[in-house]
Amino acid sequence: MRPQLFALFLCAAVAAPAVLALEIDLPPETAQFKPSALPGYELVQRNCMLCHSVHYIQSQPPQSPRGYWEATVKKMRKPFGAPFPESEVPAMVDYLVKTYGAERPAAGGK
Repeated sequence: MRPQLFALFLCAAVAAPAVLALEIDLPPETAQFKPSALPGYELVQRNCMLCHSVHYIQSQPPQSPRGYWEATVKKMRKPFGAPFPESEVPAMVDYLVKTYGAERPAAGGK
């Protein structure tokens, strides 16, 4: 194949996926985290919904202990690369375990 023809072929092959890209409009997120005075509430609002919906958190087992939530939040940082500092992990875990996990108030309680 001549160099010019090869270059043209290569450019077409690289550009083809961009031409075939589709635009997808997703519906707006309507689920919300349970409001709380805990400092972690604002942090999960800001950090967790960057990658997934609130439904993901709401669907976790309600008996999940603090260690489960800590491992999950840390996993979101590394290896998944969520862009929040390590210093925010304890407050986020505290909110999650007390709101959705094993340390939440019993049904009919507070």
